Amino acid sequence: MSASLPQPPEGQCFHCLQPLPSDGGYSVTIDDHDYSVCCYGCQAVAETIAQQNLLHFYQYRDTSNPLQVPLVPEELQQLKAYDDNELQKQFTRETDGIRTISLSLEGMTCSACAWLIEQHVKRLKGVQRVQVNATTERVQIAWRNEQLQLSQILQAIAELGYRALPFQSATQEQAFKKRRRYFVTRLGVAGIATMQVMMLAIGLYFGVVSDLDPQLRQFMWWISLFMATPVLLYSAQPFYIGAIRSIQAGQPNMDVPVTVALLSAYGASAYATFINEGEVYFESVAMFTFFLLVGRYFELLARQKAISASANLVKLLPAIAQREDSSARLTSVPVSQLQIGDIIQVLPGATIPADGELLTQQAGVNESLLTGESRLITKRESDPVLAGSINKTQPIRIKVTATQQQTVLASIIELQDLALSRKPKLARVAERMASKFVVRILMLAAATFLIWTVIDPAQAFWVTLSVLVATCPCALALAAPTAVTGAIHKLNKSGILLRNADVLQVLPDVKTIFVDKTGTLTTGEFSLQATHFHSSEHQPEAIKALVQSLELTSEHPLAAPLQQLTDQQAKVSAVHHESGLGIEATWHPHSAATNTTTPIRVGSLRYIQHWHPTFTPALDLAQVFVATPTAVLAEFYVGDKLRDDTKTAVQALQQADIRVVMLTGDRANLAAQVAEQLGIQHVFADCLPADKLAHLTKAQQDGPVAMIGDGLNDGPVLAQADVSITFGHAADLARTASDVVLLRNQFSALLEFRTITQKARAILRQNILWALIYNVGILPVAMAGFVTPYIAAIGMSASSLIVLLNSLRLYR
Repeated sequence: MSASLPQPPEGQCFHCLQPLPSDGGYSVTIDDHDYSVCCYGCQAVAETIAQQNLLHFYQYRDTSNPLQVPLVPEELQQLKAYDDNELQKQFTRETDGIRTISLSLEGMTCSACAWLIEQHVKRLKGVQRVQVNATTERVQIAWRNEQLQLSQILQAIAELGYRALPFQSATQEQAFKKRRRYFVTRLGVAGIATMQVMMLAIGLYFGVVSDLDPQLRQFMWWISLFMATPVLLYSAQPFYIGAIRSIQAGQPNMDVPVTVALLSAYGASAYATFINEGEVYFESVAMFTFFLLVGRYFELLARQKAISASANLVKLLPAIAQREDSSARLTSVPVSQLQIGDIIQVLPGATIPADGELLTQQAGVNESLLTGESRLITKRESDPVLAGSINKTQPIRIKVTATQQQTVLASIIELQDLALSRKPKLARVAERMASKFVVRILMLAAATFLIWTVIDPAQAFWVTLSVLVATCPCALALAAPTAVTGAIHKLNKSGILLRNADVLQVLPDVKTIFVDKTGTLTTGEFSLQATHFHSSEHQPEAIKALVQSLELTSEHPLAAPLQQLTDQQAKVSAVHHESGLGIEATWHPHSAATNTTTPIRVGSLRYIQHWHPTFTPALDLAQVFVATPTAVLAEFYVGDKLRDDTKTAVQALQQADIRVVMLTGDRANLAAQVAEQLGIQHVFADCLPADKLAHLTKAQQDGPVAMIGDGLNDGPVLAQADVSITFGHAADLARTASDVVLLRNQFSALLEFRTITQKARAILRQNILWALIYNVGILPVAMAGFVTPYIAAIGMSASSLIVLLNSLRLYR
């Protein structure tokens, strides 16, 4: 193509058409042709234009006025627009200086494409994480914006021949329709040609028996060649592209033997037609392509089911919101233009467009989109309401607190994308097996050709062709991603979010589950039940004010009911939190002399007993104590209640031979009371985070274990567990680091989670087992010459469809 590029007048820059410097400047090489450019900038831009296959820019630009010639193609200028910070707020999230984005990819065909994109983008300075999912055709990228611009990431992907743009459900659907048309037209050409060529082939087969006239046979060969050529040049294009990209990635995929088989069969048949001698298999070329495209088309439909499942949350958000202006009048504005602090109104039956604070006295909302629970939730004034919830009762007013990519719904979508981009170990093994299988197929095909050259040279080529076609590991490559995507879709519909897809493989083997008590077995909705004051030196109100001031600095579940004890204020300083124990500070009591301070502790009994070893609580169930080095001042009993479904779920787990162990920092008598109610026989109480970690690590010696905690003070033990699970309202989603988030806030969700993972692993194993049995079983049969090329094509396509249909069971 470069040979036809217009050359500028001598002495002018090839790119910008300005005069070259006296030393000749720089040069750029495009398709083995050297062109002179005036500077390093023009050299870099020209190389980028060539790398992105935009050489038509040089062919069709207007060069009549060198001072007005465009320096950058329109395609690259459009990518620059994505660097605008205001625009990026609509599709990126930023945490601690790291931005994350989900991009839609066009042009992907298999896992080799995903590997190539990951490796290429990882090399860019500033990129923190790249994860590509070939099933949903999406890529998750995290980068530091001060080191790298988004347009540079998009350009880097474009250099490989793929098109990447910020994910939007509407454009994703358009891309799917475009890709479906892409396959349907090629499938149509292949189907029509196959029917015509097969009719001719039947005539040729009968001609072998009835001594067909040589001239008529030659004529039928030429007609078959004419019909098969569009199939090879047009319909089979997806396989050639996939083969080239996989070789470029250094990971040959199933498109490589397919391409070799198609080109070899067509080339040999065309040669036989030209010399009018030998055998032709144009019907095998056409039929093989047709059946392969049928399999790819059904794979595309299954992939679209996964894509639409992961995009449904986005599509359910409204595009327009009703915002109040300064005169309290309502105006319709795009949701993308909402700002924090705006007041919006949501009518009954409408979807809430952004996270916010309820300004109406009371409201009833349905959060099934977020949690999977289709029940009415009562919200009161000042309560948080979430984007994606449906207002069910009356018109409500909301003060916006988060918009676009900062909402809880956006966090959920990000977790879904993250889970889809991560492959469980068994899936990674299957991909490696498929990649190695391709190389071995090519080697076995070569060996088959050599052996049959000795046995029967006339059949050597066609037996080899059958081996290439029949053993193509398409089913093995599809086995894992289709099953994993189906499982994640099923879990999402049940209000269960995965961060780590390895859980699908590990959880069914878990025989020990550790559970935290507070906020896990119980609801975590605390209220102050009883108070006992020991000190006569300090007034109860002063002690309440002290406790309130310290607990306001804590995020522990027990702190919430102690943060609104009194209207008085207490002066504290040097506040220090001891993980798993409590808070230590310096107290400045109002009743004391000026400048007199007192060390103070608020926390667990163990923490207080460091100062007062012989102290015995007056309240048997008290959990929070207040003390100075000289005296215990007060103790508080903060009550909690069990989740309604906890006892039934614990019993179901125990009946499934799973050992349920309670790990809690509470005192033994409190833990024993809850354990007795639930029938839990194994209890470890008075545990610091280090104690919990020790118990869990010891249990891991006997196999994988799971840990369920509230995610607030169980960080180390959750990180150590083979499977970490957290309960909690969706508002806490952004700060959780567990493998699994149960949005439904029900302990029984654990049972459904376990059931789905068991089914998913079973289907994953069935897919891989079937693919291996087929490929290994058909190999000796094909090498022995008992399989014709078109039968091989049917068998290979059928094996892929079986895997797809088996995985679709997870969507039911």
